[in-house]
Amino acid sequence: MGDFLKKFFDIKFWKFILVGIINTLVGNGLQFVLYNFTPLEQVGDTGVYIASAVGYIIGSVVSYFLNKYFTFKNAEKGWKPIFRFALNIAVCWVIAYVIAVPLTGMVCNGLGISAFGWTVDKTSANLSMVVGSCLFVACNYIGQRFFAFKEK
Repeated sequence: MGDFLKKFFDIKFWKFILVGIINTLVGNGLQFVLYNFTPLEQVGDTGVYIASAVGYIIGSVVSYFLNKYFTFKNAEKGWKPIFRFALNIAVCWVIAYVIAVPLTGMVCNGLGISAFGWTVDKTSANLSMVVGSCLFVACNYIGQRFFAFKEK
């Protein structure tokens, strides 16, 4: 178990975290701007899905190049690594937001949680993007490390 943990939390893990900070600034920044400063806010959960999808698509382009060449130093050419990366991102996004949106909605609505002068629904929507991001990061590291950019 010790060898697995050392391999799992090696320098690639820390580079992934650094790339993740950059991706978070790009993707999540865009996601929150789109949701809170465009008409997407007015369509509730659908707006969350749209804003998060756009943010993740843009962030994923940044992530692909940084993780492929900086984090995992993957030299594989062609469409296969792009396909595996895109599949990983899509699966992680679906897992994260299928859990985050309903879960935060149940908690916020059930407990009447609101923040920053927002309605319960707007608080839930913004919180679901935070929870979804956390779930996505965990799932995404595993997928990129062991599927999208796996070592031969």
